[in-house]
Amino acid sequence: MRTSVSEPPAPSIPRPPRIPTVDLRPWLEGAPQARARIARTVDEALRTAGFLLVTGHGVDPELQAAVRTAARSFFTLPPAVKEAYAVRVGGRGWLGPGTEANGYAEGTATPPDLKESLTFATHEPFDDPAVNAEWYAPNVWPAEVPELQPLCEEYLTRMGELENHLLALLGEALGLEPDFFTRHMDHPTYGFNINWYPGTDVVGEPEPGQFRIGPHTDFGTVTILDREAGRGGLQVFTDEGGWEDAPYDPAAFTINVGDLMARWTGDRWRSGRHRVLPPPADAPTEELMSLVYFGECTPGTLVESVPAPVGRVAYPPVDSHVYLREKLDSITVD
Repeated sequence: MRTSVSEPPAPSIPRPPRIPTVDLRPWLEGAPQARARIARTVDEALRTAGFLLVTGHGVDPELQAAVRTAARSFFTLPPAVKEAYAVRVGGRGWLGPGTEANGYAEGTATPPDLKESLTFATHEPFDDPAVNAEWYAPNVWPAEVPELQPLCEEYLTRMGELENHLLALLGEALGLEPDFFTRHMDHPTYGFNINWYPGTDVVGEPEPGQFRIGPHTDFGTVTILDREAGRGGLQVFTDEGGWEDAPYDPAAFTINVGDLMARWTGDRWRSGRHRVLPPPADAPTEELMSLVYFGECTPGTLVESVPAPVGRVAYPPVDSHVYLREKLDSITVD
């Protein structure tokens, strides 16, 4: 009597992660095959989630740590001292508790975000007085923490260099010329937020539907995020997985594209939807800090969707900074 032997199941092929990690070193070193492979990986990631992690970026982790240490010295000052630097969303200074609700950008009436921020931007004025009046509010550096200014200025120099590398990579990922995006960045307004997420001992118990940052998409081109791992940390939204904890690598920056980049690519790439969870119930005193660089264009840039077959949707052209102003106004808590 013959005994049938069942064939072993074929090994499953692991799916690539929805949010991959990309080592930038081969891209920066210029090997053509490696650059083409990286460009394909980036294109796929930005189509599905709008996020990726990048390593091999060359930014000194000691610089990131020093910025955090200096910023914490400010955030832990008495509220009356910080109040001297208080500004509204879009200003340069301190965004205190209750000033911002990112969920508003999606039309959701959420409680204010559970965070404080220091916010800075370009330190070079523009030639146009009207542009200066709207987009060049000089940075205000806290006198109580004098080391913060040189550290942040050094950090922003590194971010500008990294942004240009990323934008050249994005041009190639679309099959376009490498300067397709970078030629619009000769004098960007860029934004830089240092977000402090204290625990419930500082912010109190979260209200229903309240987050450290409510669900939203970013507004500009490319966001470069240096974050800390935590229970009340970053979550990203994908169609397949819904809300998921973002992957974390201490050596990596988290990169996502914003609304303007999604429009520019005709929705080939999606603006990465994300949120930051409130302090966790089982670790209520958890404290996190994020360094967030928001890439933006030179004021007056006309953002037009690239045509098919690269683009999927033809959006009406928009002035980059008219669009940004509307978005910034939308998240301001009156």
